[in-house]
Amino acid sequence: MKITPKGYSNIKNVDFNNLKFGVNFSDHMLICVYKNGSWGEAEIKPYQPINMMPGTQVLHYGQSVFEGMKAFKTVEGKVLLFREEDNFNRLNKSAKRICIPEIPKDIFMDGLHEILSLDADWIKEGDNFSLYIRPFIFASGQCIKATISDEYTFMIICSPTTTYYAGDMHVLLEQEYTRAVKGGTGSVKAAGNYAASFYPTKLAKEKGFSQIIWTDAENHEYLEEAGTMNIWIRIDDKLITPSLSDTILGGITRDSVVKLAKDMGIEVEERAISISELKEAHQNGRLKEAFGTGTAVSVIFIGSITLDENKMQLPKMENSYARNLKANLTAIQHGKIADNHGWTTEVESSVASH
Repeated sequence: MKITPKGYSNIKNVDFNNLKFGVNFSDHMLICVYKNGSWGEAEIKPYQPINMMPGTQVLHYGQSVFEGMKAFKTVEGKVLLFREEDNFNRLNKSAKRICIPEIPKDIFMDGLHEILSLDADWIKEGDNFSLYIRPFIFASGQCIKATISDEYTFMIICSPTTTYYAGDMHVLLEQEYTRAVKGGTGSVKAAGNYAASFYPTKLAKEKGFSQIIWTDAENHEYLEEAGTMNIWIRIDDKLITPSLSDTILGGITRDSVVKLAKDMGIEVEERAISISELKEAHQNGRLKEAFGTGTAVSVIFIGSITLDENKMQLPKMENSYARNLKANLTAIQHGKIADNHGWTTEVESSVASH
């Protein structure tokens, strides 16, 4: 792996007390190109513009996939990666679905650890801080025929982050637009999935909502996701989240919360949740909590769910499952409590010789 360290850092120009999500980037990036049927040598260099011709295929046909993952810093100054194997596997699952050649594990892992070693100062200690890591692959061949590319570029960039949403979310049940359909790409992190979601989300935000809850494409009867997150509801003392399908992304935070909830003795059901069940539970006072989970947000509370003009306000629970789950997840990620699931990996201070 070729490594060109940056001679100075831009970190002094970043106000970590007023971070906006995803707009500041750490000093280094990884780039690796696939052509002539194989992936070349990965290179780490200072964060900088990339060259792209007007005929680059990703600009025309959206052949692109990405991941979202995080690194955390312990009070002792150690850097911990959270569930790196799962992110690697999901990126390749997405790549396969979009007809992109899969990334070799050594390129992904060695490059990831080397960047985090170089940019460790960008990971601040504290429960609200982390380094958001964005691995992505795009079609970088030049051709405007509607076909798969013969060249691809894999990159990793990193962005320091803190809380994604301020306060609780207030969400609108979406019953006109659709995020994903059976047989489509809803279960993978294809870039186009997100582009298609922006317009209905914009309409909801214009009405004062934080996000929307997507429902099934066929009848708009069942809950699927909350914006770019997996959705959870608590009815009485039971946690319910939609079971995974080809219209729902298998969230790594979702999977973590399933396991942590079971560790805490909470009953978890992975099954379909209908709007009628949600309404009935609210009317009967049995709807106790709702929340979203995702890499960027961790666990985020939902304060209300609106269907048409009917606003279902959620109570403030003293023994909140969401709060307890978030606390346990955060403590594992920051190395404060034992990681009994083997989710975290310590990043060594130097992985490769420069």
